[in-house]
Amino acid sequence: MTSTQAPAGEIAERLGPPPTLPPPTVDVVVPVHNEEQDLGPSVRRLHAFLGEAFPFGWRITIADNASTDGTWALAAQLVEELPGVSAVRLEAKGRGRALNAVWTSSDAEVLAYMDVDLSTDLAALLPLIAPLVSGHSDVAIGSRLARGARVVRGPKREFISRCYNLILRGTLRARFSDAQCGFKAVRKDVAERLLPLVEDTGWFFDTELLVLAERSGLRIHEVPVDWVDDPDSRVDVLATAVADLRGVARLTRTLASATMRAQLPTTLRSALADEHPGVPKGMSAQLVRFAAIGVVSTVVYLALYALLRPMMGAFSANAVSLLLCAVGNTAANRFFTFGVRGQEGRMRAQFEGLVVFALGLGLTSGSLWLLEKLALGGGTAVELLVLCLANAAATLLRFVLYRNWVFRPGRGKDSAR
Repeated sequence: MTSTQAPAGEIAERLGPPPTLPPPTVDVVVPVHNEEQDLGPSVRRLHAFLGEAFPFGWRITIADNASTDGTWALAAQLVEELPGVSAVRLEAKGRGRALNAVWTSSDAEVLAYMDVDLSTDLAALLPLIAPLVSGHSDVAIGSRLARGARVVRGPKREFISRCYNLILRGTLRARFSDAQCGFKAVRKDVAERLLPLVEDTGWFFDTELLVLAERSGLRIHEVPVDWVDDPDSRVDVLATAVADLRGVARLTRTLASATMRAQLPTTLRSALADEHPGVPKGMSAQLVRFAAIGVVSTVVYLALYALLRPMMGAFSANAVSLLLCAVGNTAANRFFTFGVRGQEGRMRAQFEGLVVFALGLGLTSGSLWLLEKLALGGGTAVELLVLCLANAAATLLRFVLYRNWVFRPGRGKDSAR
């Protein structure tokens, strides 16, 4: 076993056997941060599976991104114990950062990764890898939302996941079904073209890579997976969701940038030409108008909440404030944002706007419930801060539903601008 200071990327230390010829077909990366409890059992289980049932040459690479517990020491122990296991350590945190660094320096033909909790059934690994080895696909993802998938998880994570993928479809025109499943693979030659373009170093890394791959016309293979939620997961769902929404906004701006398009490889630049702009046709102007109405609605909503809060409970004040704003918001967006005129379809739009309102109510009420459950205190000021964040997420979801459902072109006989 060798221990060297690796010059590639941001890798601070590398443990494992020296390079062999030929290199492995598949490098399965397991990114970890403070996972000393799950790392040992999971890597041993993965190692046994690959040794018994996997037909291609393989390597397991543990990618420790800035753990502060005993994860790195355990990784070193696993490298000594299990043939075909290596480990790298990064001094900075970030799953995307770890994957980018390890994939960039890997000599394998196919680069894969999976979450350390092994929530995805390992039986899906061969169907994930085989199309890449054969050359029939460029990227492969496990999907919990594809037909045939079997998933066990709580309603909160199910709701967040489906909303997130709906947002991706509405804002970035994504056609893949599940961006967040921790079970993906990419051919090395494809990764060499895409990784320099991926900016995110955290949880949005997957989504950004997939969107760029899709926009460049690459073939994305989806594998329905059996997936069981890890009840001991350390993922902060709310913080991750907020970070993902910021990533969506940044990537939308990036893809719309002429400067960015000029720096892309020819294949990817052609996919971002005028017929396929960074945002769907007409969306930029709609976003500006929607944002202006949204700012006004949010100010009115918060003012109503602050006014009603002393007279009723937090949940009642939130519901009444949202309901009053929802009617005006739907009417304003119908006329100004989406240019729908006339009386026909007006009541239908208001009814569907109330459905959208109900989803927003669920997000904001859920944040208040979580705040109350965690007993963080802080009074109305803290409630307003939390509601601002939740309302931002609800606003983005509202735009997606308005554009792709309530005011979708061709519905009814209303005329659109």
